[in-house]
Amino acid sequence: MGFFDSEIVQQEAKQLFEDYQSLSQLGSDYGKFDREGKVIFIERMEQMMDRYRIFMKRFELSDDFMARMTVEQLNTQMGQFGTTPKQMFDQMHMTLERMKREVEQTL
Repeated sequence: MGFFDSEIVQQEAKQLFEDYQSLSQLGSDYGKFDREGKVIFIERMEQMMDRYRIFMKRFELSDDFMARMTVEQLNTQMGQFGTTPKQMFDQMHMTLERMKREVEQTL
């Protein structure tokens, strides 16, 4: 069975996409959140990013040709923007850490 034939992989991809879309929409109102709302939003973003990082690691570790091609395509696409998946995750982590510091300062 191929990597993408797995029902588990398909379900996780679908759930990650839906969660990302939902958090992105919610994030547009981030500035209107109270302190607790900001904390919850940041926690959910961290959880989603951790899940995404694990999901991508599965691609990298897979022997499946299509999974390997997906990793190569992602690297190529991100390279066109002058970045790598690792840099993207690092930047997101730094952004979330900055957001946490800002929330802590509102105590």
